Amino acid sequence: MEKIIKQKNSVTLNTFAYDFGGKIKAIASKSHAHRLLIASALSVSPSRLILEETSKDIEATISCLKNLGAVITKNDDHLDIKPIPYIYSKSKKDTLVHSMDAGESGSTLRFMLPIVTALGMDCEITTHNRLTTRPLSPLYEELINKGATLSKQGISPLITKGYISPGTYTIPGNISSQYITGLLFALPLLNGDSRIKVTGEISSRPYINITLSVLASYNIKIMENAPGEFLIPGNQVYNPVSPITKVEGDWSNAAFFLCAGALSNESVTVMDLSPDSDQGDKKVIDILRDFGADIEINQNSNGLYDITVIPKDLKASFIDAHDIPDLIPVLSVLAAAAKGTTKIINYERLRIKESDRVEAIKTMLLNFGVSIEEKNDTLFITGTTDFKEAINDSVNDHRMAMSTAIASIRAKGPVTITDPYSITKSYPDFYQHFISLMH
Repeated sequence: MEKIIKQKNSVTLNTFAYDFGGKIKAIASKSHAHRLLIASALSVSPSRLILEETSKDIEATISCLKNLGAVITKNDDHLDIKPIPYIYSKSKKDTLVHSMDAGESGSTLRFMLPIVTALGMDCEITTHNRLTTRPLSPLYEELINKGATLSKQGISPLITKGYISPGTYTIPGNISSQYITGLLFALPLLNGDSRIKVTGEISSRPYINITLSVLASYNIKIMENAPGEFLIPGNQVYNPVSPITKVEGDWSNAAFFLCAGALSNESVTVMDLSPDSDQGDKKVIDILRDFGADIEINQNSNGLYDITVIPKDLKASFIDAHDIPDLIPVLSVLAAAAKGTTKIINYERLRIKESDRVEAIKTMLLNFGVSIEEKNDTLFITGTTDFKEAINDSVNDHRMAMSTAIASIRAKGPVTITDPYSITKSYPDFYQHFISLMH
């Protein structure tokens, strides 16, 4: 029996007919790569990023930076980056209209928008599918208030003109940490000091920590005098501490295979991860332990760590999605296989991702015959021993496609994923890696 049957608009996984387990290497972190690429392009000196694989989202950021004038050359396992010219020149002004394509990458759009307005670059930023209608407010209004001219939201391309000025930027913390990251990249380039005041608690705070770490590695000084209040001196210069940087392994995508280890009949090891990473999704290790899985962590010859998840009877848990929204689709699969009822809270931001992930998770689990209810701002998932064979639509959401594949490990028959190639957004080789563990 074929492990996977690929068709134009679907793939069918026959995971039920095979054992599942083994080792794979973690792919490069999308979150870390976006930030390193941008910092390198804003620098005064060339740099090299060790990046063995990309994805559509990373390629979108590369494309936008090239359009602004950076020269980015791909080689076997790295990118050589010559920065955008004239950023720090007082005598030359960029007078081009830059046509950029952010693809479906929310990070690319929300990071680049403050940067191009800080640089005073006139741009037409094309977006696709759901990204065009995903929210930009209140970042959008803050940039206009500080001097930028922006075309109407919800229409592609988004047209930008003019400069933003230094000052206080007020952003609520419960919509998107990407707004804060975009400003943290942009405001050091202005000709005066600025402040970002985040109102309320910052959701997905670990992503801000990744940003701050990358900025520090490019000699950009940011002070956080109180939680959520960032002071940013102006007239700063991006200058890499090291000319060569390696992109970290991706905990968000590794989580799919780590959860697979808890669901399968053999252990699964994901190699080359760093437990010291600022990536918040490394919390998957603690969550797996809460569900009852056994975890082994061993340092390898690369100085990184191999994480092994050993299958064991799973028990229901309690999950707070506040800082880990991207883990919830695959954790919902874990909950569906655990004895008892798992509760998930603080998941509202999942509704404005690549899909309405709350509804997509409900549909996926119901297709597998799993009980899921939503009441009092809580998701209740009651586990079952086996999942039904199913057909599930990814709704053009990479994390829903991959979660469906992981669920196929527990299915009694074939599992078909329609719109399966949404995975190229973050993990183009996902199916190849998945079937490599079927034997």
